[in-house]
Amino acid sequence: MGFFDRFSESQDMGIDLGTANTLIYVPGKDIVLNEPSVIAVDIEKQLTVAVGEDARNMLGRTPASIKTIRPLKDGVITDVKVTEMMLREFIRKVKGNNSLTRSRIIIGVPSGITSVERKAVEEAMESSGSGGIENIEFIDEPVAAAIGAGLPVEEAVGSMIVDIGGGTTEVAVLSYQGIVYSDSVRVAGDEISDSITRHLKKVYNLIIGERTAEQIKIELGSAYPGDHDQKEMEIRGLYMVSGLPKTVTINAEEIRDCISEPVGVIVEAIKKTLERTPPELAGDIIDRGIMLAGGGALLRGIDSLITNETGIVTHVAPNPLQCVVYGTGKVLEDYERLARTSKKKS
Repeated sequence: MGFFDRFSESQDMGIDLGTANTLIYVPGKDIVLNEPSVIAVDIEKQLTVAVGEDARNMLGRTPASIKTIRPLKDGVITDVKVTEMMLREFIRKVKGNNSLTRSRIIIGVPSGITSVERKAVEEAMESSGSGGIENIEFIDEPVAAAIGAGLPVEEAVGSMIVDIGGGTTEVAVLSYQGIVYSDSVRVAGDEISDSITRHLKKVYNLIIGERTAEQIKIELGSAYPGDHDQKEMEIRGLYMVSGLPKTVTINAEEIRDCISEPVGVIVEAIKKTLERTPPELAGDIIDRGIMLAGGGALLRGIDSLITNETGIVTHVAPNPLQCVVYGTGKVLEDYERLARTSKKKS
């Protein structure tokens, strides 16, 4: 019996279909899948070659006949067919040969998603080998993240969540199982990585790949000055002048400067949300602080920057990368109490 086969007897699923990673939660079994949202496709035969981590390891390393694709951008599906192929493989790993008929599936989606984008998610789910699902429901990602981070969203008190994902940053003030005010900006982890790529190209004439930019962000990235600023890192890439490989040395202070623009957009979205928050709820947020979730919450010093810019203590959730999927799972496990947080498909 394979690892995922042990979970196939449980039908309900909570899914965080993210730009960077896809996570699936099965009630009573915890997170059963956590893989990069990447698929490698044989473009001639239209067959799946690899998904998840295996596909991610192939980025920039495949022949012309195999294309490695990230089918979500800015938190939404850009290619329904390819997303369907990726989901089919992920769900097959989790459910084995079991049918998902009459199952409840709760999917986290950006709060700013359009009806067309929401329909694309539905189509991808229903065509992914999950046919017969009667109860596909959606939950706004900031609501799911707040539940997963342990905020008291079912109480009539103000809570503020900032979910910095791969493609979108969701900022929301919640009270009594609903969003009072939210802002969604399509600037997040990917845009921060892209800023690093552009900087190296502009300053050093060096072309680097997506994985290298991500590594630089993790190793050197920071949003606030600190002892880390002088840390250095050797970067290998393709030198545009000669067309040959080249190595350059960069430091953390330089990287903080080059990512300041996308980080600033995130901070401005937080300020805008605070400005539009009703006074009573604003008082609650001052008392309780701001909670950060998503992979971007791991950017070094971002909590200190937000605290400094807003004057409100900012915390990073204990498991920021898993907050959304844990939130979908908690709704499934306590559906009667938290049912109002999700919405049935259109």
